[in-house]
Amino acid sequence: MLEELRITGLGVIEDTTLPLTGGMNVITGETGAGKTMVVTGLGLLFGGRADAGRVRSDPGRAVVEGRLRLKGAIADAVLARITDAGAEPDDDGAVMLSRTVTIEGRSRAHVGGRSAPVAVLTDVGERVLAVHGQSDQLRLLRPAEQRAALDRFAGPEHEKLLETFRETFAKWRRTADDLADRRRNARDRNQEADLLKLGLDEITRVDPQPGEDDELKAEAQRLEHAEGLRTAAALAYQSVAGGAEAGDETPDATSLLGVARRTLEGQATVDSKLADLAARLEEAATLIGDVSAELSSYLDALDADPNRLAAIYERRALLRGLTRKYADDIDGVIAWAETARTRLGELDTSDELLEELEKERQRLEAEVAEQAARLTAARTEAAGRFAEEVSVELAGLAMPHARVEVAVLPRTAGRSEPSVTVDGTEVGVTADGADEVELRLLAHPGAPALPLQRGASGGELSRVMLAIEVVFAGAGGPPTLVFDEVDSGVGGTAAVEIGRRLARLARSHQVLVVTHLPQVAAFADRHLVVAKDTGGAVTTSGVRVVEDTDRARELSRMLAGLPDSDLGIAHAEELLAVADREKRR
Repeated sequence: MLEELRITGLGVIEDTTLPLTGGMNVITGETGAGKTMVVTGLGLLFGGRADAGRVRSDPGRAVVEGRLRLKGAIADAVLARITDAGAEPDDDGAVMLSRTVTIEGRSRAHVGGRSAPVAVLTDVGERVLAVHGQSDQLRLLRPAEQRAALDRFAGPEHEKLLETFRETFAKWRRTADDLADRRRNARDRNQEADLLKLGLDEITRVDPQPGEDDELKAEAQRLEHAEGLRTAAALAYQSVAGGAEAGDETPDATSLLGVARRTLEGQATVDSKLADLAARLEEAATLIGDVSAELSSYLDALDADPNRLAAIYERRALLRGLTRKYADDIDGVIAWAETARTRLGELDTSDELLEELEKERQRLEAEVAEQAARLTAARTEAAGRFAEEVSVELAGLAMPHARVEVAVLPRTAGRSEPSVTVDGTEVGVTADGADEVELRLLAHPGAPALPLQRGASGGELSRVMLAIEVVFAGAGGPPTLVFDEVDSGVGGTAAVEIGRRLARLARSHQVLVVTHLPQVAAFADRHLVVAKDTGGAVTTSGVRVVEDTDRARELSRMLAGLPDSDLGIAHAEELLAVADREKRR
């Protein structure tokens, strides 16, 4: 539950704290006092859109803070989410959340005292809080929202069925669009494919290898300077290895090292240090021998193929032809070829491929039709249960003779959307199935069942919405429910029944109700009043808990507009007594 909510610098609220209880919390106050800011603050705290226009100029920022205490699976899920964000609960298990919005529109979020993305607040809010207001009633008039409500009621197995259908539907549409595109743009595709094939044929003939041009460039440079390289290598070879090629009697390095080693070895018995030096000269002679062998191999390679340079020039010319057309370097040419091969597969408009795609489209269409039929059957079965449970709740909301019907109708096939044949009938189909769902209200016996948007008054629509939310609450969902003036258009006995039903709901959930009805407020476990203070230069509002006499005075104000009226207070005390008896039942 949400144990405490603190709001600073938001709208008319300068700084106030709402201590909340686990049962039914009612928030009342005169029009314009700032009740809406409480709901706005809740929205901000749980990731709602930040509106800088609601931030007070002094202090120039709005801050909303809340303390959550959760249990069970929801607590585990929230803990996992905040831990993933680098936060942690307090030592006593509470989770602290805060949201700051500056007058410039900048927003910051904190969880457990640590900075966190606003998305973390949103994720936590989806698990712990559900807000219902008059806008929800308007949404309920939309066919898509009515279908979504039925799907939500139908349960997790139905959700899996719907998800499977959506995946199949998406595959079907992708295949159908691909097939249509290949047929529609066959000429353009064939022209593009021909150009790609020409390029691939040229690249295949040349068969470039990764890094080949750099290797050829280095080899060509060696061959272009072959004479100078050969002269230098030959002279070096003769200097270290000697031999008849030297053309003179200049001693070579190998011979000189041999003379030096032998001379030192002759005196090594006199001084052991000369033996060490002789050994090092032997190592030097070995190294010189290795260099000599490598120089010999180098000279042989330079003389290996006198036509090699011409072949390199020719090969590099072919490679340059590729880099002029397809990429800046050979590696890029090879990458272009890979991309071209992939694109050729996408451009394939052969009769064989089109036939395969058509078969796949038909197969997926049959799957869509089959799954849509199962979805319709599941919705039809759930519709009866949904209608019955909502009707039972309406009976407890001073509409004892009213009934709700939930009609599952085939979607009319339109020109701009796909269609399938289900049970011999062509129906329109979307990612949500082939059904239209319509909630209808029979307000009293003998009345026709009319769609909500035509057959429900404002007060009736409020009660239908509340009945639906009560049904959803019984099936689980967030532990905290917020109702923002959902009782508009209701009064008298109906208002008492709404209060009674909200109080029953508060036995299993934390309930926050913003209301203007004293009959609803009388059922509160905690009554909070938002009041304006016009004593200063700027009007501000604060929230206080009212009990006993103060609570009776607030109800009297709501009843008669006179908080100190004896008659109003007497009526208020009677309301409180009735509500207390009802809550004890």
